[in-house]
Amino acid sequence: MPKQLKTHRNILDKLGIERLNPMQTETQVAINSNDAIVLLSPTGTGKTLAFLLPIINYLDIDCQEVQVLILVPSRELAIQIEQVTREIGAGFKATAVYGGRAFSKDKIELKHRPAILIGTPGRIADHLRKETFTSDHIKTLVLDEFDKSLEVGFEEEMTEIILALPQVKKRILTSATQALQIPKFVGLENPVYVDYLRDGLAQLEIKTIISPEKDKLKTLVKLLSHIGDEPGIIFCNFKDTIQRVSDFLSENNMSHGCFYGGLDQIDRERALIKFRNGTHKILIATDLAARGLDIPELKYIIHYQLPLRSPEFTHRNGRTARMNANGTAYVLKWVKEDLPDFILSAAIEEISASPTSKTKSFKTLFISGGRKDKISKGDIAGLFIKQGNLSPSELGLIELKQDCAFVSVPTSKVNALIKLLNNSKLKRKKVRISEI
Repeated sequence: MPKQLKTHRNILDKLGIERLNPMQTETQVAINSNDAIVLLSPTGTGKTLAFLLPIINYLDIDCQEVQVLILVPSRELAIQIEQVTREIGAGFKATAVYGGRAFSKDKIELKHRPAILIGTPGRIADHLRKETFTSDHIKTLVLDEFDKSLEVGFEEEMTEIILALPQVKKRILTSATQALQIPKFVGLENPVYVDYLRDGLAQLEIKTIISPEKDKLKTLVKLLSHIGDEPGIIFCNFKDTIQRVSDFLSENNMSHGCFYGGLDQIDRERALIKFRNGTHKILIATDLAARGLDIPELKYIIHYQLPLRSPEFTHRNGRTARMNANGTAYVLKWVKEDLPDFILSAAIEEISASPTSKTKSFKTLFISGGRKDKISKGDIAGLFIKQGNLSPSELGLIELKQDCAFVSVPTSKVNALIKLLNNSKLKRKKVRISEI
């Protein structure tokens, strides 16, 4: 077996993946055979793994400088790609840099050069100006979610970055929509397109819910009761609207999280953690949550406010009906409101507000120790089961970070677990345990 195939097989085994999907296989062939690739595939189809696997083959183990630069439009996408690269475990360092955290922290991370550097345009441009790392060895450039990164707000920084990469040989662009002309400064010549945008679209249902009042809050609560205890995202256009929706859901005893650009990074990360582990079944968000986030498969999303453009509508809908699964996008419409032209088919559905049975509620506990303390998920599970007296079925999702961890547990057990486990030892570290 060729070394490359064996390496990939080992990686897939480690990730628990039996085989690559057709898009990932075709992307590997395209990247291995061409220097300019545009990958178009719906959200959740595995684009990150599709480009990371062949990229790893081009890395020089003897090179001590950055060899691959991956530009992304959001902090969350940078963190996610860094996490996937670490999980692959191919023996190459990956580092994510982005706004919202101290520049000095980046400099410490970059003293030991990563082979793969992931970052947002503003932060990468800042590092290049200050010569924190050299770009002389960067041979591969990836623009992930390129339609967002190449918008006007990023254009100046993107131009500056690409001009500062004299040795780039391979350019890879990815997106979940085909919505814009690629600017000349990207340097993409005769690109090969891998286009899977039509795959899986038939699995998505778009339904219109009519609100008799211009203020759609009561209709929203009625719809959520109709849907039942399923995880989903409510999309709004503005953070002020998110606050109004959040206040109204709180008044109706509906647990939820909020996610938008104005939140501190730690609050954004914790909102996603609680959503992933089931502490919150509902996330109220702006279009920041429409792409590139590591969140579970969703049965539905709700357009509380419609986006202004078709690509954002597509990206929002891409959070459901992923990987050929079924999903529903609900369009909440005031009875006198006209839908934009880009919503071609949205059948009107009648809803009932009959309450549905709730599943057991969960809370999230914070643990003040992580990977750098040699703590594993197994260590945490053992602590909560053996010393915390939880049954394995009561232990929810465990998320392990570099310097901390999070675990979801039944709400009814939170106080007892904190009392039993706070200041316990995990490996050699005494850890604090508290609710977030």
